[in-house]
Amino acid sequence: MAFDFILMLTENDRTIPDARARIDEALEGGVRHIGFKDVGLPLPELRGLADAIRVAGARSYLEVVSLDEDSELASARAAVGLDVDCLLGGTRPEAVSRVTRDHPLRYYPFAGAITGHPSVLQGPPAAIADSARRLADLEHVHGLDLLAYRFAGDVPALMALVCKAARKPVIMAGSIDSEDRILATAKAGAAGFTVGTAALAEAFPAEMPGFAAQVRAILALTEQGRAQSTAPRNIALVAHDTRKSHLRAWVTRHASALQGHRLICTGGTGRMISDAAPGLSVRRLQRGSRGGDQQLGALIATGELDAVIFFADPTVPHGGDADLQALTRLSVLHDTPLALGPSAADMIRAALL
Repeated sequence: MAFDFILMLTENDRTIPDARARIDEALEGGVRHIGFKDVGLPLPELRGLADAIRVAGARSYLEVVSLDEDSELASARAAVGLDVDCLLGGTRPEAVSRVTRDHPLRYYPFAGAITGHPSVLQGPPAAIADSARRLADLEHVHGLDLLAYRFAGDVPALMALVCKAARKPVIMAGSIDSEDRILATAKAGAAGFTVGTAALAEAFPAEMPGFAAQVRAILALTEQGRAQSTAPRNIALVAHDTRKSHLRAWVTRHASALQGHRLICTGGTGRMISDAAPGLSVRRLQRGSRGGDQQLGALIATGELDAVIFFADPTVPHGGDADLQALTRLSVLHDTPLALGPSAADMIRAALL
């Protein structure tokens, strides 16, 4: 995630009664990540919400607020049954992962000690960071959910501490209701943040009244935050053989901007980039001819890439043309930025890094 805004159709930790009707307004505002809680509406209506979000091409989130184990496991089973893209919250990752591990959803449990309803985050910062570190080490945990502004203490310091400890994406949730709080989450290294009650209450300054205008206002603040974000980006770098020199030149030109971010490459391209810029973080997959392009496709499908840069050569036939078509299709389907040449790659660099 490249610092994204997740709109929660919730108020006071419950899915709102008219959530289905609000989806069209949210989409009109331009939001692409929409979530709801596992309480407030019966399961058939939650299924209708999940289906509507999916049909619209947005990414769906279910956040768990249950405090007892039986209810939390029931919520995890509901998330699997609803086919949501991400499950947020919960405090029993070992038990929940037994339910979710064979499903493609991404799982982001709460870090730290959670009590009450509406939920609050308790404990000393060091203990919360230690919780984040232990959770992030679990195989079937893909990121963390932090109730940052439900914590009575130095919230910006806590967010930065948890993001550093986790080494996986951290989504900030709970009481984010101002420009200052959005920008603080970005500077701390968050991968995204949720807003629910504040958007429904029209707490953000907007050009006009209404829910769609609130969404647009929050998205504008998200863009500001993305420019200040310290979260590392995951960027795929690939090139046809006849364009590898162009990609090497692009990487060396932008090496300082790429520092600290994660570059995911097919085998030969990864070796070339490691040799050209040894200070960069490069993860090598299989060579393209041995399945590397398919591995990249899987990362797009699971939402693990912030952008794909594929320096393609359209002037000569390639055995991997079908792979490029597949990557293009997946990038469109999962709303992942795709650049096929240096100018477009420059735009991605300017927008994300």
